[in-house]
Amino acid sequence: MRYLFTGKLRVDKLKVKIDNLPASLEGTTIVQMSDFHYDGFRISEEMLEEAIILCNEAEPDLVVLTGDYVTDDPTPIRQLALRLKSVQSRLGIYAVLGNHDIYYSHSQSEITNAFTSVDIQVLWNEIAYPLGKQLPLVGLADYWSGAFKPPSVMNQLDPATPRIVLSHNPDTAEILKKWRVDLQLSGHTHGGHIVIPGFGPAVVYYEKLLKKMPKQLRRSIPFLRGECVKVVKHWEWSQGFHKVGKNQLYVNRGLGTYFPGRLFCPPEITVITLVC
Repeated sequence: MRYLFTGKLRVDKLKVKIDNLPASLEGTTIVQMSDFHYDGFRISEEMLEEAIILCNEAEPDLVVLTGDYVTDDPTPIRQLALRLKSVQSRLGIYAVLGNHDIYYSHSQSEITNAFTSVDIQVLWNEIAYPLGKQLPLVGLADYWSGAFKPPSVMNQLDPATPRIVLSHNPDTAEILKKWRVDLQLSGHTHGGHIVIPGFGPAVVYYEKLLKKMPKQLRRSIPFLRGECVKVVKHWEWSQGFHKVGKNQLYVNRGLGTYFPGRLFCPPEITVITLVC
C-alpha cells in the first residue's frame, strides 16, 4: 500500500566540515539511507528502486545504512539485501541496526547474515576503517538493545582522531557528548512524519497537548496514548543537521512511511561531502 501523503523522494545534499580531516579525504562523498521498513507495506518497490538509482548517481565513496530495515518479521530482509546488492560504493557499504531490527530474538542474526551475504558489513559496537586509520567509522548497537555501551568502543580511539559514528537513535547524541564525534549519522524519527512549516514536527505540539489532558482521557482514546512521543526524547533533532555540544549530528528522514503518512516531510537519501 502507498500512502497518499508519502511525498516524492528527495536527495538532500550537505557539506560537513571535519576538523583535522586528512587532505587526502577532502571531498569524500558519503550516501546515507535509513529506515526502509521493507515489509511490503511501508515502502514501495518503485521508491526503493529510485533510492538505489539516486544513490548510484551520486557515485559515493562510501554508503552507510542507519537501521530499521524491516518492521517486525525479519524474513523480508533477504529480498531487501538482494535489492541492495546493486548499490555501488567505492569503499563498500556499512550498516548499523535499529530497534525494529532486533524485534525478535533471531532478528539480529538473520539481518546480519543477509547483509553479510551481499557484502554489507554490519557494525555492532565495532570500529571499521574504510576511509583509513585517520578517519574511523564507528557503528554502535541500538540504543534500546541493552548492548548500547559506547565507552567500550569510543575509548578505543585516540581523542585526537576524527571519527564518524553511526547510531540509529539520535537521542544517543546526548550521551555521546562525552566523546569526540565529528559526525553522527542517525535515523529512527522519520523526520516526525508531519511537519508544520516554520514550526517543525507536529509531534512536539502533540506532546504539549497530551501533558495538559487528564490521564484517564489519554488512556481511553487510542490516538491520545502518546506512543509517537516515546520514539525519541529530543524531537528537536528529528531531522537535518544539528550541533550537539561540540559534536555534529545529522538525522535522515528515512525511506519508509507509517500511517497516516508524511506531510512536508519527504522521504530522503542524503549525500554528504566531507571538507576540511
